[in-house]
Amino acid sequence: MIVSRARAQAGVLSSQLRALGAQVIEIPFIAIRPPRTFKPLDHALRQHARYDWLILTSTNGVEAFFERAAKLRIKPPDLGHLKIAAIGPATRKAIESHGLQVHVVPKQYVAESVVARLKVRVKSKRVLLVRAKVARDVIPRELRAAGARVDVREAYETVVPRTSRKRLLNALQNPARPLDVITFTSSSTARNFLDLIGAKVAYSGLLDAVNLASIGPITTATLREVNLPVTIRARKYTIPGLVEAIVAHFSTDSPKTHHRDTETQRHLGTWNFQA
Repeated sequence: MIVSRARAQAGVLSSQLRALGAQVIEIPFIAIRPPRTFKPLDHALRQHARYDWLILTSTNGVEAFFERAAKLRIKPPDLGHLKIAAIGPATRKAIESHGLQVHVVPKQYVAESVVARLKVRVKSKRVLLVRAKVARDVIPRELRAAGARVDVREAYETVVPRTSRKRLLNALQNPARPLDVITFTSSSTARNFLDLIGAKVAYSGLLDAVNLASIGPITTATLREVNLPVTIRARKYTIPGLVEAIVAHFSTDSPKTHHRDTETQRHLGTWNFQA
């Protein structure tokens, strides 16, 4: 099984899978790096008193936000006036680790659900959205339409880790140790996967015996956009939810959606994933 998260974040998913007996190899399809400049984010931080709401959409954004605040000698209590929205429980936990209260976490951990929870509450309010350089514009577009004044600031950017290409191709093309599952935890991991292996390899039939596991509907939609079939979909859009979906897929009591699953269980056992 391949875990495709950024190197610094792969540990949580990998450890949960290994605890269940999976054989895991970590090959990042995404790398996190600072933006070209922190000036816009720093300017917003210096003007934090002007904002009513802060929206953070990832743990990466949380850590970058508080690192910049610390460099500017802005302490968490200085931000106590802000109402804070987090896109999911992991982001909420990261924020709360800095001593701040999170006021909104949507039931579904996607941008549309954030908008649904906030659009009535942010009319005429000033909102700071801290996120990656490249991200979907659902939140700023819809909240502006609802009457909010939204400033978007980049805290980090994601890039394709070119050093992963050789390891990924080796793992895919090793007949002695066939892959059963590749995990995808964001749209970026989906797009970067295709970038790393190339369309010729991706559509050659090499993936026909591999289950592609998606953390949520946006990631699933991205995989489908690039013509990669999804056979495992998390019902809860979190790392534990993804693990649960993989477990359910390989359960002897669950219907199989992939032609290789029965063979996988017979020869490898429910949790003996190869990578």
